[in-house]
Amino acid sequence: MSEKALQAAMDFMENEKQFHLGFLPTEQSSPITRGMDQKFASSCEAGVRNLQEVDRNVLEMAKRIFASAEFKKLVDAGESVIRNGGKVVFSGCGATGRLSILLECMWRDCCAKDSAAAPYANQVFSIMTGGDYALVKSVEFFEDYQVFGRRQVQEMGMGENDMLVAITEGGETSSVLGSVFEALDRGSKVFLMFNNPADLLAEHLERSRKAIRDPRVCVLDLHCGPMALAGSTRMQATTSEQLVAGGALESIMCRLTGKPQTDYASEFGALLAQLESAEAVKGIADYIAFEADIYRKKGLITYFANDYLLDIFTDTTERSPTFMLPPFRKNDDNISPRPWAFVKNPLFTTEETWMRGMNRKLRCLEWEIKDYRDMNIPESICSNPPKIRSTELLKFEVGCEHPEDRTVTGNDAAVLITVGNMPCPADLKDGFANVQAPFACRKYLAVGGAAEADFSIPCNIKESPLHLMGHMAVKLVLNTVSTGVMAVLGRITSNWMSWVNVSNKKLMDRGIRLICEIGGVDYKTGCIMIYEAVEELENNFNASEEQVSVVQHVLNKLKK
Repeated sequence: MSEKALQAAMDFMENEKQFHLGFLPTEQSSPITRGMDQKFASSCEAGVRNLQEVDRNVLEMAKRIFASAEFKKLVDAGESVIRNGGKVVFSGCGATGRLSILLECMWRDCCAKDSAAAPYANQVFSIMTGGDYALVKSVEFFEDYQVFGRRQVQEMGMGENDMLVAITEGGETSSVLGSVFEALDRGSKVFLMFNNPADLLAEHLERSRKAIRDPRVCVLDLHCGPMALAGSTRMQATTSEQLVAGGALESIMCRLTGKPQTDYASEFGALLAQLESAEAVKGIADYIAFEADIYRKKGLITYFANDYLLDIFTDTTERSPTFMLPPFRKNDDNISPRPWAFVKNPLFTTEETWMRGMNRKLRCLEWEIKDYRDMNIPESICSNPPKIRSTELLKFEVGCEHPEDRTVTGNDAAVLITVGNMPCPADLKDGFANVQAPFACRKYLAVGGAAEADFSIPCNIKESPLHLMGHMAVKLVLNTVSTGVMAVLGRITSNWMSWVNVSNKKLMDRGIRLICEIGGVDYKTGCIMIYEAVEELENNFNASEEQVSVVQHVLNKLKK
């Protein structure tokens, strides 16, 4: 290997120990799902049931948290802030950043449809590390810098009348903790929500300890064990945070509008039971087999939706770094490979889709080179800053434009998705039927069990101001679908995401630990091998081809 690669490996070993996170439960392998790849190999239904077992851990956590003093304090503080004209701001990165945006959009959607809620429309906001652009394509390295979180709190104009709810799956994401520290400096109320034991984080990580032990921070420890897919915090960690943060936000709305409060733990338990029914498991398993077959034929999947499009979009986006799939590409990019799965709204243009889905203008980062230099960011970033402005986000055509771009292999599928107990709305059904593109097949997936669906997932979704259980249902189903499809296609080894993209320091550590467990080598050897592989693959990168997994590259070497 080159001296440069060896030095990079030794630097990560010696100087980046704050990102060596194997001691955290969210980074470990769940004993419940070990050998999950073999369960899916035996039958999709067996694999689905194995994945669903781990969701039960979320329910046990929910019972504890919803009865806690900390949850009551969160709801009380949020109600007070809203009534006094302040802002409630959710902050997150990656999956929790997308969750933060979803929470804001759930609030704004309620305010747009309920006259009693309308006066409060512009009082809930979100901070996504990397801005709204990161909804579509992760700006992975942003999470390594606290200063980015601080800067976004400054731009939000937070002050003494406001409240920050910071959400980080592991409890250690630097950019999210940066938003905590800046909000504290500005006198805002601060809540911090994460999925590892607070004492463990405080013992090992200085940045986490500083936030957790600050008496001004109210901590909600949502620890519910390892993920069904090791390290994939988009699953149970974000599910638990969506349930708790969404329950708090909906409780605030119910208080403001005089609606009855809800027992969210019981509702979530009922939803889990319905998704575990034989009919629901078969519907999920049948759909997994269908989608996997499309990919085997080198075909593309395009999901079409209107309501819940942001939820579907989130799961689809997060497949790229988790399973090393081609990310979404812009309409002026004719070189990069097309993403395996994409999301479109058949009824509206891209700009209309964002506006209707968010009920606000896009909130992207419009930073200049000078802004990065003012934040003392490494020159390698300052001289080539990421293109993450609103104009760039709009290049991802999530509206009705150019559906033919998704029909290039002859084996491509269009999938209509609806959520809820009612039949598919007539305008959506017509819009889907009228999409002018030669898809090889068109299917209908209904989360909620519409009778006319090709794939029906029966569950009775209770209506509520923010439609929380509808959002929970689509998340649970799509997490299971996307993970199951990758298991069927061999991109999971036991219960590890063995095709993970090592695009930031936390993912680099995860990749090294994965190589150690599967390849049977020590951490130092795994670290040196992965940095050597990074250099090899960079030197042979072709922008028109799908990226090769660094982890798979190393594992294949070890097999030889």
